[in-house]
Amino acid sequence: MKASAIFMLCVGLCLSTHRSFAQTTLSLQNALQRARTNNLVLRTEKYNMNIAESDIITARLRPNPKLNNQTLQLANNRYYPENTNWNNGKNRQVWWQLTKVIQLPSQRQNKIDFAQQNYLLSQKNYTETERNLFYSVANQWLNVWVAEKQLDILVLANTNIDSLAYINKLRYEKQVITQSDLLRTQVLADQYEIQIHNAERNYINELKNLKLALGSSDSVGIDTTDNVIFIMPTQLDSLIKEAYTKRADVQVAKGNIDLANTNIKLQKSMALPQPELGMIYNPQNTIPYLGFYGTIDLPFFARNQGQIKKSHYLKEQSQQDLVAIEKIIETEVSNAYNSYLTQQKNIEHYKTILIQSEKILSSVKYAYLKGGTTIIDLLEAQRSWLDTRQQYYDTEMQYRQATIQLLFATGLINQLAQ
Repeated sequence: MKASAIFMLCVGLCLSTHRSFAQTTLSLQNALQRARTNNLVLRTEKYNMNIAESDIITARLRPNPKLNNQTLQLANNRYYPENTNWNNGKNRQVWWQLTKVIQLPSQRQNKIDFAQQNYLLSQKNYTETERNLFYSVANQWLNVWVAEKQLDILVLANTNIDSLAYINKLRYEKQVITQSDLLRTQVLADQYEIQIHNAERNYINELKNLKLALGSSDSVGIDTTDNVIFIMPTQLDSLIKEAYTKRADVQVAKGNIDLANTNIKLQKSMALPQPELGMIYNPQNTIPYLGFYGTIDLPFFARNQGQIKKSHYLKEQSQQDLVAIEKIIETEVSNAYNSYLTQQKNIEHYKTILIQSEKILSSVKYAYLKGGTTIIDLLEAQRSWLDTRQQYYDTEMQYRQATIQLLFATGLINQLAQ
């Protein structure tokens, strides 16, 4: 058996083993669903919601009571009453004070509302993290698709040229063709073998990157026949409205406005002083005294003016952020939709070209074997066929990429992962 034939057999066995042995084949939707469950970044991000939820518990807590003790001991024994020593109660004054800060109802409720709004915002931020991650995973899935298609094309091209090299060897032995014709065929086959080595390594590397993005511990592969089909509005205006509703960054911006409104109420309520009230028990030289304790800040200078002003600026900033995001959405969705339509037309056009290139190669190959044309014409037809096939898959890749971009821009990619 020839060396090239042995090489092709080894490549085929390796690829077959790599793609099928204990491997889960994933469509794009399956990949997104698995990333939603197992991705390490999302697992870390979930803790932000737990942290925000803990702040609600803190906001609901009431201030602890304060216990204060002050003890004064008569220092000079010359002043001790008769028949007493240092530890006698008549030589000591003791002060016991039990107080508690009185938190106003509005202050406590505003703290709880602020913590709850912050928790809701953390949920929306998590959804936005999901959207960006799904976009990254979808593109990595597409990278594997491209790498596998490129490898398949080269294997197929090498199979074609290898069979031709074998035929030419027999024809050369029968002196039907020249040695130059044989060498041209073998050189092209050797070039394909080198390209296959590189393509196989790239394919394996891209699979590892996909596995990392999915947070998967088992071997994975992709379903190259999967077409990303998702029901979506066909009009641009409807897509933009859909994005306003579905995109998580819009919800985050609106959540920031709600949080800012709650913060304004909180900061205004914190301008009110919090009284501290309590009781005092004060035995002085064994004579008991009972009293009342109360203190309150006099808001002559500090009335939380800085934080109140800051809270208004934060609201204005959040409102401006929402306006900017809506403008960005309009541009992103419009660009993605137009690219999607363009690539959709291109893929249909290239299907016709691909069929024509197949016919041309078959015709030239038949003519060459019958002696009706030269090896140069055949090799040129082979290169043209390969270029056309690669361009077709490049166009299909761009079409899939445009589809993913449109799903990302409209926010529908999160629904695809459900």
